[in-house]
Amino acid sequence: MKLLLLILAALMLHASNAAIAGTISGTVRAEGKAEAENSASSGKYDSRKYKFAERVNYEEMRDFVVYIEGPVAGKPAPHPQTLVVDTRRIAQKGATFVPHILPVVAGTTIEWPNNDEIFHNVFSMSEAKSFDLDLYKGNPPDKKVTFDKTGRVDVFCSIHANMHCVVLVLENPYFAVADAHGRYTIPDVPPGTYKLKAWHERMPPQTQEITVSNEEVKVDFVLGIKNLPKY
Repeated sequence: MKLLLLILAALMLHASNAAIAGTISGTVRAEGKAEAENSASSGKYDSRKYKFAERVNYEEMRDFVVYIEGPVAGKPAPHPQTLVVDTRRIAQKGATFVPHILPVVAGTTIEWPNNDEIFHNVFSMSEAKSFDLDLYKGNPPDKKVTFDKTGRVDVFCSIHANMHCVVLVLENPYFAVADAHGRYTIPDVPPGTYKLKAWHERMPPQTQEITVSNEEVKVDFVLGIKNLPKY
């Protein structure tokens, strides 16, 4: 009986917190420098020398991550968890890491299955997490890593030059990966004032201060090469 009362109390507390929580949503996209776009039209990209020089298409950029920076009051750190769902773990398939970008909460353990019929090697020399899983095929049970320190972790394969992914280790679970149209939603955010950051692996991040209540907050971002020191 006492256990049942505790469960009911926990459910009521969760329902109460959900009732006062808010949602953050919006869009995020990237844009290039205007002067670079203008100079491209007068360049020699149609010449034999430069026709294979691939230019950045900012409109097609994907893998934006939007997250609340820092700890969130009243939200304890989650217990370490193992990501075992195909869409959430990082697999090696077609000599590519899938997904390319994966944000996780500090303390999360990620499995690294090799779905190819060739050997791969998963390693990182990042400050937030350094590791080497050696050469392997399949999904041996020991090929997993716990990311216990926040920061950006770049992961590579020592055999294949183009195999690279990023694990973005965050302090709290209030984050989202934007979809193919740049839209994102972060639900169930406790009321408060926060710094909301938009991140992309090859662009300077952008931060906005927001206040969340029990309503939806709309926040849009446009990332670009700006606010960097000039040399």
